[in-house]
Parts: sequence; structure tokens; C-alpha cells
Amino acid sequence: MSCTTILVGKKASFDGSTMVARNHDSPSGVFTAKKFTVVQPDKQPRHYRSVLSHVEIELPDNPLRFTALPNAIPNDGIWDTAGVNAKNISMTATETITSNERVLAADPLVNFIPAKDGTPEKAGGIGEEDMVTIVLPYIHSAREGVERLGALLEKYGTYEMNGIAFQDLDEIWWLETIGGHHWMAKRVPDDAYVVMPNQLGIDNFDLDDAFGKKKSHLCSADLREFIKDNHLDLSLGKKFNPRDAFGSHSDADHVYNTPRAWFMGRYLNPHTYKWDGPDAQYRPDSDDIPWSFVPERKITVEDIKYVLSAYFQGTPYNCYGKHGDLSEKGKFRPMGINRNSVLELTQLRPYVPAEIRAVEWLAFGSNAFNAFVPFYANIENTPEYFANTTELVTTESFYWANRIAGALADAQFGSCSSHIERYQAALPIEAGRVIHEYDKKFVDGKISKKQVVKLLEEANEKISQIAKKQTYELINNVLYEVSCAMKNGFSRSDS
Repeated sequence: MSCTTILVGKKASFDGSTMVARNHDSPSGVFTAKKFTVVQPDKQPRHYRSVLSHVEIELPDNPLRFTALPNAIPNDGIWDTAGVNAKNISMTATETITSNERVLAADPLVNFIPAKDGTPEKAGGIGEEDMVTIVLPYIHSAREGVERLGALLEKYGTYEMNGIAFQDLDEIWWLETIGGHHWMAKRVPDDAYVVMPNQLGIDNFDLDDAFGKKKSHLCSADLREFIKDNHLDLSLGKKFNPRDAFGSHSDADHVYNTPRAWFMGRYLNPHTYKWDGPDAQYRPDSDDIPWSFVPERKITVEDIKYVLSAYFQGTPYNCYGKHGDLSEKGKFRPMGINRNSVLELTQLRPYVPAEIRAVEWLAFGSNAFNAFVPFYANIENTPEYFANTTELVTTESFYWANRIAGALADAQFGSCSSHIERYQAALPIEAGRVIHEYDKKFVDGKISKKQVVKLLEEANEKISQIAKKQTYELINNVLYEVSCAMKNGFSRSDS
């Protein structure tokens, strides 16, 4: 599943929040409808069976409530994607990443083998379908999330290479799977941000720390022996580089993956390195673009939305480019593509009480055309407009309304872009005012635990109605522009 991730440490963010964001993208030729829900403890399974791999796992009896973004049509399982639990711990899973032949030969992926000729089926390992569901309801810190998922990977294995982020108020951890049963995780530096474009990303790893104090590095119990026994360390007396040992450097990466890391670093650190021209330090096809950067200024929610929605605007690779040399137009796979399903950003705010700390920013459909909407996460129910996605295409669903607007606007990008820009600015502004209003209501009032959920759901419903009104207006404006440009139009009126 193709995706793009950005992780922002608390000292690198504009307000001291930890921020974790990821695009969930469908495979080529597929458009996965998503919805925003809350999973209550009594609805969480105690015996879990994966649809895709048939792996069966007994789950603990004490799950926490959590928000989720499952598939609206659950043919392939739940795919909860991302969420925040009742302890303000977030998880996003997964970023599909790459590996190499040496790793996968030494530790093969655990694939499902169907029954055949009287031989019973063999269950596969866990994957993106399962991970949020079997981990997020049971963890009380980001580190604990790494430890739980790591133990599950070692026990059951996985059938795919994945990157997973865990977040609490103080820490962000990034876990990458290595082959079928191995894994490593690294704590994001507080003053840094991380860019991840469907490629194994960690480019330095302290094995002594991972097997010692475990301050900023964790890994599977036998990773050191696995590296040694299979001759995976390619360093020449330098620090161990997991990207060289476990990752890929293919021609496909240079079209599909590395250009996205290049664009995000170029936008957030425009003066730190030279990104363009024949003497550039990093180019779109560079294999050594750093996993993490210290930004030149603090990073905002708007920055994250911009880079995860980008289509290489401001570069020769802009897929909507109309000026200058167009020979490289659309050369690379952008972040904002037609098959974005949902963009979710979790913001854990240190300056407000725990009850209102977690805000989830959501955007459905193609990110080049959609807008960010903030919601409080400490809730029992989500607004109908965001929860009611089904296979029925309707403007009464936020997911489908955004899909419709994006598909229409793409065909006449030049005439529709001003409407899109106004929508992308106006919706988070008006919705953000509601967050400010209800933050103040909570802080100024004496709110009981029972009342707080009701208050936050009231705020979320207000935000939902704002989103609904503005999205209707967008569709109306875009439909007008596209209708005027229909090929069967004729300027002479006959009325």
C-alpha cells in the first residue's frame, strides 16, 4: 500500500506538539473508501482472525477505546489505518517500505498458503490490515507500542515490509520491519522531522544502545546475530546504516520514492542544502537523502498538509505544469495523487488538559484538492458526515464529496484551482475557530468526565457542518467551471 509519512518532534513543531501524519494511498487502479469511527471496548474482538492471512491471535481482555479510519467496504478486513486511544496514544500503520534479496532470502516473509490437494492451509503473518486493531487499544505509551508490535512480529511474522509510527505527548517512535520476523525502531529526535516515502528509511542505528540502555533504539532480540550471520552490514568501518543493509536502491525507487523525500526536504529546509541544479547536494534520485532533518523553522499543520498534498509544484516535475520546459512534467510520483484515501495528522498538544489534548486532522480523497478538518479525539461517536461512507457514491458523505470534487477539478485544473485554494484555506480557518472556542469553554468551565465527551462531540458536529457546507459550495463552483468547458458547448444562445 503506497503512502507518505512525516513525523515532527515536539521541539520542531510550532506549538510544542508531537505531530505524526500519513497519507493512506490505495494501490494502482484502486480507490479505497474510508470513514472516521470510534471503536468501543465492547466492540473490540477478543479472538482476532485476519481476512487476508488467516492468522489468528488472542487479544487481551482490557482494550481501550480508540478512534479509527477503517475501510468503508471491509472486503479485505478492517484496515483501521490510524487513530488515538483513550490514553492519548496514537498509531499509524502502515507505510509500505522496501527491502532487498539478501534480507528476504535470510528471513522470508510469512505468506498465506491456501489449502491444496488435501494439504491444510498455512496462515500468514500480520500486516497492514491488522496492526492498528491488535496494538493500539492495548498501549499506554509510544515505546510500549513498539514493544507490543515487536513481540507480535517476532511471534507471528509478517507478509510485507512496513513502517509504523507510535506517538505520545513526549515521544515519537518509528518501527520498520526487516524480513519476516525482524524489526528495528528509532526514536525521532525532539528537534527534528522525518520524511518517509515508501522506502526503508532509517539511515543510522545504534546497536549498542538497542542492546544496552535502549534510550533511542529498540530491535528484535537477535538482530545483531541476524546481521552478522547473513553478512548484511555493508559499512566500511563507519556507523551501521540500516538503509544499506536492509533497504533498496533500485531504479524504481528513483521514480517512485526518493523524489518525494527530496521535495519534502527541499520545502522544509530550502537553504540548508542545495537541492537543484547540476551541483545539487541532493537530487530527486539521491539514495542518501537523510531520514531526519532539523528544520530551518518550526513546522506547522499547514506545512504538513502542503507537503503531503504536493504534486511537485514549483519544480519542472509539476504534473499540472503549463509553462517553461515541460519535458519533465509528471516524471515522478507525487505525494498528492488521485488514489489518496485519507490523510490523518495527530497533534498532541502539551499546553491544554489531557481531556482535550488530542486533535486529529483529516482529509479524504485526493490531497491536491481536499482540505484539512480538525476533530477532538476524546469522543464516543464521530459526526455522521465523516462516518457514513458506504459503497454508495453521494455528496452526503465527506469522502465521496471530496472524491467527486477532485475528479471534476483535475480535468480543468487551471479554471478550478482558485476555488480549490479558497476551500483549502477557508475550511481549516473556520473549523480551527471552533477548536479555539471549545478549548476555552473547557478550560473556563467546570466540566465533568461525562460532560467533556458531550462537549467535544458538540464541537466536532459544528466542524462537520462547516465542512459539509463548504464542500457543497466547492462542488457547485467546480461543477460550473467544468460544465462551461464541456466539448459540446456552443457560445450562441438559443433561448
